[in-house]
Parts: sequence; C-alpha cells; structure tokens
Amino acid sequence: MLDIVDNTGKGDDGDRTLAQQLFRRLSEDIISGELPAGSKLSEPILAKRYGVSRGPLREALNRLQGRLLVTQAPHVGARVATLSAQVLEETFLVREALEGMAARQAAERASDADIAALHRAYARHVAAAREGGDGPVWRSGDEDFHVLIARASRNPTLIQMLTEDFYQLVRFYRSRLVHIRGRGARTIAEHRRILEAIEDRDADLAEMQMRRHIAAARQQWSAALRNQEETAQS
Repeated sequence: MLDIVDNTGKGDDGDRTLAQQLFRRLSEDIISGELPAGSKLSEPILAKRYGVSRGPLREALNRLQGRLLVTQAPHVGARVATLSAQVLEETFLVREALEGMAARQAAERASDADIAALHRAYARHVAAAREGGDGPVWRSGDEDFHVLIARASRNPTLIQMLTEDFYQLVRFYRSRLVHIRGRGARTIAEHRRILEAIEDRDADLAEMQMRRHIAAARQQWSAALRNQEETAQS
C-alpha cells in the first residue's frame, strides 16, 4: 500500500498530489527492481497494490512513460522499460552538455556552503569505495555529487532538467550496470578534478572536466550494456 491518503475525491489538486506521490513510489520500485524491467504493469493490480484509484495511477504511468521508465503500446499495455543502448547513448550525450554547463555555472556561482557540501559528498564516495563498492554516485539529492553541482549552478532550468527529467532514468540504468571494472576508482579521480576546478572558480576547466567525466561514463556504460546483451543472448 502507498503510505498516503487517497484524496481523489477532493478535486484536481488532490488528484495531482496523489499522482505525484505515486509517480515517486513507482519510480523507486522500478529503480530498485521491485517492479522488474520488462514486466507488465496491470492497472487493476497496481491500483490494489498501492491503494489508489485508476485516475492518479494513469497520470503517474504517463509521467513515467515521459521519463522513459515505462513503455505503453496499443493492445500491449504498460510495461517497465528495458535497457536500451540508444536511450543510454542519447541520454548521456544530453547529460554531457547540460552537466558541463552546470559545472561551469557552479564554478561561477557556488557558495562556500555549496562547495563544502560537494566535499562531503566526495568524501562519502571515497569512503564507500574503500569499503569495497563503487560508491553512491547518483543518490538522493542532499548526498548526490551531480545533483549538488546542478543546484550550485543557481540555474532553475538546469536544476529541473538534471534533478527531475534525467535523475530517475540515470539511476535506473546505473542500478543495472553497477559492476563495471575500474569505473569506481576512475569516477573518484574524475570527481576530484571537477571539484577542484569548481573550488578554484575555473569555469572553463570545470565544464571540460565534467564533459570528460560524462563522456567516459557513456563509453563504459554502453560497453557494459553491450556485454550484458551478448551474455543474455549466448
């Protein structure tokens, strides 16, 4: 059951609030694998599972489709998205441009508090890697290195696009491509260079380092996805 009250009988505002909460819950369940990639999303079953009516559920599914986490087709219905090499490539190319600009503007606009928060996020990543993992690169907002840079840009459009439009999709792919040999150590080094450029207020260097970081991730994630697909077919 969804831990909210169904306010759908209280007008459009209640519908929108419930749909937003349901969208977030469904996103998390897709990213965690609670709703597996490629699985059918039956509206009656989901409505019962989350304790909601069909109206907000359909709105949430439409939003998930817009974020490429759900596919819908006539006579097939809604399904959780599967990994797509094309979507991965296109998403990372856009991220490279947007996050490069965010890093540039963060170098120009970040406060001392913003930079301190980036240092804390970087330290958490290093500590996680030392414990044997790749580290939490894309996590919840207050702990996520990339989200913190977007916020430090002080650019509302960039913040919306990077922390809302792309955030869940990147987490979806990362959750299924976590075991990339050498990526964790490389990410730490790349994050350090980005952080140093932002702290030095070097906007050109910050943008360049971020673009290189996203491009490297795109190449390695794309290779990992191809290997995963080849393994599944063999």
